[in-house]
Amino acid sequence: MLSGLHPLPKLLVCLAWIAASIVVFDLGFQLMTIALSSAALIVLERRSPLFVLLVMVPFALFGFGFLTTSILFRQESDFAVRMAAEQAFSSPAVSAGLVLFARAVACGMVSAVFGLTTDPGALVKALMIHWRLPPQIGFALFAAIQLVPDLGREAQQIRLARAMREGRLPRRIPGPAEAASLVVPLLAYAIRRAGRSAMAMEARGLSRNAPRTFLSAPRIGRGDWIFVLAATALLASCLTLIG
Repeated sequence: MLSGLHPLPKLLVCLAWIAASIVVFDLGFQLMTIALSSAALIVLERRSPLFVLLVMVPFALFGFGFLTTSILFRQESDFAVRMAAEQAFSSPAVSAGLVLFARAVACGMVSAVFGLTTDPGALVKALMIHWRLPPQIGFALFAAIQLVPDLGREAQQIRLARAMREGRLPRRIPGPAEAASLVVPLLAYAIRRAGRSAMAMEARGLSRNAPRTFLSAPRIGRGDWIFVLAATALLASCLTLIG
């Protein structure tokens, strides 16, 4: 469901939730943001709960640094301590650390909702059409979007070729020495691709004022406005509950 929405309204909604998570220093609001983001991925996008937990792990590790700093080293700001004193925990350091931990996870999960439900190509097209992104930058982003998965496939082909030459099975995960040996051939491959992309962009005549058309360009529809209104109302409700 979320994957079919226009990227730009969804981006603005996610930025509004992230801004609210940064400004509102309240543990309850952060937990509500985490719960709603997880529910959006599980219910609307049919993602498994285990997948959502795995997505949450990097943000939790990042937030754990705030938690340990707040509890063990007591380096939180005066504002954090003053706001944490209003929480339900006896120690301001623990309260401030938990809020900072939950805020890191909340912002990360909102970002994950946008990243996992948005097609990068559609986002670039929308930026070029509605927000006047220069075509030079737009086509460079298109080239980068295509290059990243191609680098992974090229690395896998190099590893398979080396394993066949040495008469062994390829390792599931390359070791440090094997990963280091892939740097130079992958760099050469990326340089060749960049040269071809530059020639293709030059052939397209990417001048700033030239008229151009877009195939399969995303359009803002009624569902996008419904999503914006519903998400805004939900954000206002959460802010009201903690107020």
